[in-house]
Amino acid sequence: MGTALVYHEDMTAARLLWDDPECEIECPERLTTALERLQQRGLEQRCLQLAAREASEAELGLVHSPEYVALVRGTQALGTGELQTLSGQYDAVYFHPSTFHCARLAVGAALQLVDAVLAGAVRNGLALVRPPGHHSQRAAANGFCVFNNVAIAARHAQRQHGLHRILIVDWDVHHGQGIQYIFEDDPSVLYFSWHRYEHGRFWPYLRESDADAVGQGPGLGFTVNLPWNQFNPELVLVSAGFDSAIGDPEGQMQATPECFAHLTQLLQVLAGGRVCAVLEGGYHLESLSQSVCMMVQALLGDPAPPLSGPMVPHGSALESIQSVRVAQAPHWMSLQQQGVAPVLSPSPYSPEGRPSSLLLTGRPEFKAAATQDVAALSSLLDQPRLNPTPPVRTAVALAAPDAALALPSDVLCEEGSAPQEETQAWARPHEALAQDRALTALGKVLYLLDRILDGQVSSGVAVTPACAAAATLDVAIRCGLSHGAQRLLCLAVGQLDRPPDLTDDGRNLWLNIGGKEAAALSMFHVSVPLPGTTGGFLSCVLALVLPLAYSFQPDLVLVALGPAHGLRDPQAALLAALLRGPAGGRVLALVDEESTPQLVVVLARVLHGEAAPSLGPFSMASPEDVQALMQLRGQLEPRWKMLQVASEAGGPGSG
Repeated sequence: MGTALVYHEDMTAARLLWDDPECEIECPERLTTALERLQQRGLEQRCLQLAAREASEAELGLVHSPEYVALVRGTQALGTGELQTLSGQYDAVYFHPSTFHCARLAVGAALQLVDAVLAGAVRNGLALVRPPGHHSQRAAANGFCVFNNVAIAARHAQRQHGLHRILIVDWDVHHGQGIQYIFEDDPSVLYFSWHRYEHGRFWPYLRESDADAVGQGPGLGFTVNLPWNQFNPELVLVSAGFDSAIGDPEGQMQATPECFAHLTQLLQVLAGGRVCAVLEGGYHLESLSQSVCMMVQALLGDPAPPLSGPMVPHGSALESIQSVRVAQAPHWMSLQQQGVAPVLSPSPYSPEGRPSSLLLTGRPEFKAAATQDVAALSSLLDQPRLNPTPPVRTAVALAAPDAALALPSDVLCEEGSAPQEETQAWARPHEALAQDRALTALGKVLYLLDRILDGQVSSGVAVTPACAAAATLDVAIRCGLSHGAQRLLCLAVGQLDRPPDLTDDGRNLWLNIGGKEAAALSMFHVSVPLPGTTGGFLSCVLALVLPLAYSFQPDLVLVALGPAHGLRDPQAALLAALLRGPAGGRVLALVDEESTPQLVVVLARVLHGEAAPSLGPFSMASPEDVQALMQLRGQLEPRWKMLQVASEAGGPGSG
């Protein structure tokens, strides 16, 4: 299992043959520059490379009318003047004698990728294609798009592989109205589009790009314009547009390349990690190529670089999200249950037009910030955007070697230990660490922790005696803070109390899952009971743990599963997988030795970049869990801005 990269050099053949400033940015260099950067970074060599094939006309007919396919086929014999005349009948489109061949290759690449993933030949992959596809409709080219690559791939997955639930995530800066039109009455495809709207003043200038467009007929609620785990997809297709990246002349947005690694990593917890990304937009060559590299790096399982900049969402983004919640609530039980969210007045501050790693930090005042953008782009893209990958991605420290553990072959079974005198010095204040067995385990934890902090290992799992779990965690926190961690997040699950003399100095954030009640004893000391349902657990993780982690921006995460922690293996795996993002992959999981050996294996696998196992059937959160979570978010929101939500009074169309 690995990552596929699907490409064919013939897709560079089509180019604009006349003067058209609107269309000239869709050029062959979009592919060649991205591919060169993948080669320079050594990423192409790590992928399974597949040569794209042409889609058949029958496959094109899964979405497009025979008349339209025949029209595009006929462009192969047209002269330049005739091509220009035909192109003028569509919005932002140009045809070339090679367009039909290129567009069939683009579709074929998407189909090959889906086939490879669903056959189990690879876990995920990227189809590096042009022309893009998500604006194309049943009988019309639109917005540089000729055939709808992703829509055809979804229909192919349904017809050829028997899938019943497909999630399409479209993060291109432009609304993919073509995909929306094709699936708006189909409940088997959930289309989630994240795009710039500007109250209908941004291309494609459509009313149906707003949040209250939620599908039609049986497909009501399956078009989301702004993924819910309630849908539980079997496959994730990504319309991967990079025109929201900094410097892009089309999107004029401020997303830095590492943002796309985080988006990709978040999607990999769905559908068993079966993610098929297909290139859409992206027209600044350097920004595009760096963003593509970030996405491929995440698909390969490498840690995403930490996000930079303030983790403060802009008011207009919060209002857009709330508009989506209001529009979608009638169709999704998980949203109905949340009721009225805490109210937040629209943000009083205006966007500063500076680069940010999060797409939600607001849109700049574009004309005023043009000079700033050029300078910021230069400073950002002149430096390598990919952090060096540690020599060892994941290591496991066991109390004793266990050949029966089915660890990935390149996960290191760490046998080293910290010097005895150092280990004894750290252990001295703790009676529970006086026993030889506990002291030996502590030495291995300290050794692994130091290797993570000095960049030799990205992440790790260590087994600790149950009687010494709390003491080992206390030492790990103090050692981490004294050995280079500037901000340490500790997620403690089970019967583990916060060390009494740990101070709220802003360097450590303690979050306990499994406490007796939901409480914010301080802004850096948070406790929440372990929810008893799948829905409650997901709400806790996605609406509390992850926003807190991204707000805090730790450079080290400790996940401690103490005695009677109560988590099922898939729940623990999901926590560990999602917490790779905020700290750039630097996660150390401490596991009580009374846990099953399989838990060590599943944690090692997700920290190594594999997909977390399914949580199983979805069950709704209890009203008590929902209410406790909402109250806790309200208490913490003044300090941790990623917990903010907008007032329901914002209304639709705020994005």
